[in-house]
Amino acid sequence: MPRSTAAMPALSAPMTSLPPVSRALVAVAMTLAAWEERRLSRRALARLDSHMLRDVGLSVQSRADETAKPFWRE
Repeated sequence: MPRSTAAMPALSAPMTSLPPVSRALVAVAMTLAAWEERRLSRRALARLDSHMLRDVGLSVQSRADETAKPFWRE
């Protein structure tokens, strides 16, 4: 679901040239960004009505399952 995770592998190559503290800070920032993306996506998913859910191929139960997850779980 998170779109930001697709960009993460592309950033791993330049990160190897960074000092260890900078690498750690970038990793923390990327994790926080992924968590925020999940939180926002699940919030938007929770607002979809049953007609919109059918349009995207999801059931009400699958929406409930996804929105019940905490932001740190994929």
